[in-house]
Amino acid sequence: MSGRLRWAEAVLDAADVAAPIEARLPTGGRPRQLSVRTLLVGMLLAAADGRPAHLVRVHRALVGLAVADRRRLGVEVQWRRGRHTLTYRQVERTFGLVVGVLDATGGDGAPSEELAALTDELCEASVPTEWKEATTALAVDWSDLETWALAPRSDGVSADRDASWGRRGPTTIFGGRDELFFGYHPQVATMVREEHGPPVPELVRRVLLTSCKVDPPPAFVAVLERMATAGVAIGDVLADSGYAHRVASRWALPLRRLGARLVVDLHPSDRGPKGTHAGAVIANGNCYCPATPPALLTLTPPAPRAGAADLAAHDAKTAEAARYKLGRISAPDADGFHRVSCPALAHKLRCPLRPASMNLPFDRPEVTEPPPEPPRCCVQQTVTVPPEVNAKTAQAHDYPSAAHRASYARRTGSERAFSTIKDSATTDIGRGWCRVMGLTAITLFFVCAVVARNERVHAAFQVRQAENERRAAAGLPPKTRRRRRRTIGDLVASAAPP
Repeated sequence: MSGRLRWAEAVLDAADVAAPIEARLPTGGRPRQLSVRTLLVGMLLAAADGRPAHLVRVHRALVGLAVADRRRLGVEVQWRRGRHTLTYRQVERTFGLVVGVLDATGGDGAPSEELAALTDELCEASVPTEWKEATTALAVDWSDLETWALAPRSDGVSADRDASWGRRGPTTIFGGRDELFFGYHPQVATMVREEHGPPVPELVRRVLLTSCKVDPPPAFVAVLERMATAGVAIGDVLADSGYAHRVASRWALPLRRLGARLVVDLHPSDRGPKGTHAGAVIANGNCYCPATPPALLTLTPPAPRAGAADLAAHDAKTAEAARYKLGRISAPDADGFHRVSCPALAHKLRCPLRPASMNLPFDRPEVTEPPPEPPRCCVQQTVTVPPEVNAKTAQAHDYPSAAHRASYARRTGSERAFSTIKDSATTDIGRGWCRVMGLTAITLFFVCAVVARNERVHAAFQVRQAENERRAAAGLPPKTRRRRRRTIGDLVASAAPP
């Protein structure tokens, strides 16, 4: 038995998804030669070989096995007239039956409960046991997956009844405008290291494929809820502004109820002052002193290519803004309420309204013009903050501080997950990769591609870790990626005549 076949069977046996489907398939007449388990083995083998998601590729992967494995898996059986090898039509027949059992979408663009359970189990089985509890941090993101079917005609009819129009970013490295595509939105939840923890393999823990007419963030909340119900702890959840900008009741609040800590990039519409609570200014997920300089409340993240001097100046401003933030003195209770206190009481700044704070050193900011009519946050010892305040924007770190920037940088793990399954050298899930149509059929191939991707990433991670351990034992620093960069001067020098 080859190592790849051993891996595919181990994943399926750990997931235990084939037997329940087999029990629901119709029986009668001549027994089917191809079982559900063997079909899924063939799909995993085709994905692991980097083959397109075509049923003919699944058939070739199965009939290309060793003779002993073909007979054990039922690819080659004894009939009355001699040995019979599995045909393509038998693969097509079993695949159609499986899709029929799992296809109960009802036209709403979301997978059925049975299909969702299958994708959850397969992804979880692809994560090795030693890494299941290595981290609780997840990076989530969605992308585009174009269907093989042509776009709808003038009457709105398409061969792929589940696909719909969606919008994706520019498809070239030179920028450009967003464009429309006809297909689906795949989403992934990728394991990333803890904020101050050791590196972990960036394995996809959960996936979801929905029609583009379904809003991705709310649909993925159900996936994370099933994940938590299954006993998988959820810690940091890192997401971009596409998730953070959703209504709080459809993304932020359900995740906090699961115990997640949000680390997100705020949408430009959600940044800056957004009202007051008990006199305190609500801005960027926190409550600030009403005497906070307005410039500190409108800080934005630094430019992507900002230099060291610009980053230092930006971080100094965010540290100054933290001096004016009302400090938490209690954790949220079961209902989401917590208490905060004046920054002058926390010895973070000097304020005439708090006489004791005027004895602090002069390196603290000083409120020179306190409010003529002090609000509650300036006269009370503490203020209760209800869960509806900063419901969408509250997160683990002050936005956009250096701590937030360093923590949010882990979100690129989800982007790397999509880059590996869109890499033309391996899977490349572009248009034409999968020539079956329908949400259920494409989801089956997509989850197999993700499982195969997890196996490749884990193997590469083990090789890197072994190399780092070898170098550490030899007293050498860890191996770093060599950046080969040629400047214009180098090109001119190389082209100069001798």
